[in-house]
Amino acid sequence: HRTFLTSPAVAFLLAAQKVDAFVSPSAQSFSVNYVSESRIVCKATSTTGNSGNPLDSLLAIFDNKISSTGSSKKNFRMAQSLLTSLINDEKCFDSLDGAQKFADSCDLNVVYEDTFEPQPIVGRAAVAEHLRAKVKARIGGDDGTRDAKFRIDKISDGSKACGFAWTWTTSTLEGLRGTTFVELNESNQIQYVREIPEPLYKPGDLTLELLKAVTADATPRDPPEFVQRTPKKANEVAKYLFEEVQGGSVDESMRFFDESIVYRDFNYEDVLKGKDEVRKFIEDFSFPGITFNPQRFDDGEMSTCFTWEVLLEGAPEGESIKGISYYEVNDSGLITYVRDVPESAIKPPILGKLARQFRPALGVFRPVTIGSRDGGM
Repeated sequence: HRTFLTSPAVAFLLAAQKVDAFVSPSAQSFSVNYVSESRIVCKATSTTGNSGNPLDSLLAIFDNKISSTGSSKKNFRMAQSLLTSLINDEKCFDSLDGAQKFADSCDLNVVYEDTFEPQPIVGRAAVAEHLRAKVKARIGGDDGTRDAKFRIDKISDGSKACGFAWTWTTSTLEGLRGTTFVELNESNQIQYVREIPEPLYKPGDLTLELLKAVTADATPRDPPEFVQRTPKKANEVAKYLFEEVQGGSVDESMRFFDESIVYRDFNYEDVLKGKDEVRKFIEDFSFPGITFNPQRFDDGEMSTCFTWEVLLEGAPEGESIKGISYYEVNDSGLITYVRDVPESAIKPPILGKLARQFRPALGVFRPVTIGSRDGGM
């Protein structure tokens, strides 16, 4: 069995090492120019006495824009626009009021997989309590005197779901990075969230040796058959590679990578640059014993985010490692950027918990100067 994916392979290392980082959100400025053709119904109602639900307010603004510009509904990206508004305008990850507004935009039975925690948070009220507690820890309590911000580095252009790459920042420093996937229901309320931070310990090539040891007795399988296609939209490219091609042909997978590809796998300190480096990396991790299951995809066209889990033959029964991937494509449908992040096997992750106690606003031991990591790299 061959796989072109690195994340499924790399993910299991965290189970072997038993260390990872801490996550959570908070924001900066990001502009989105999409507007809708007609009002989209949302049943979300505020659980507090505060004024309007942010989703209702957002839709009202879009309605006004439609009236004045005559924009088409096909250009509207509900999930992307909602999350951008909640993070940048409402400060949902770095203010207490904003945390409540995020919860107010959720379905009553929302499931929030914060992979820093041992179990998902279920229900609107529980999510509100959880997010407010996380904000308090970062900003320094109810008074919020500590400098703690949250920056969107990249966000996919999905309507039914989207994902975003983020960084914890202060006015002068930046720290923990991660990725979050968000899915809406038919009423445009948030019904599902998965949030994963980067691991603080990045083992690099030790990953390969550990995985080969775990899967040493795996039985090779015949490569799957697939019908060659050339999708162009980001979510369709991801689905084709992961649901049809995976395990079948490294050459077919590489056909979808642009020469300028930048590949960030968070089990490595350095990014991969160019098709030659990416091909070698993929080939190194192509061996029997890895089963990769994509779970949820967004509907982004120029960028896409999706969730997955990986099983390794030889690992304890019933254990899997969850992850998130974020892809960007160019106008030709070729992948120009990848960001992969797996969850920690221990919750809360040991190093992440210590870093959050040591530097609550930044979540890492050694932050860097703000702006020094281009695009949140």
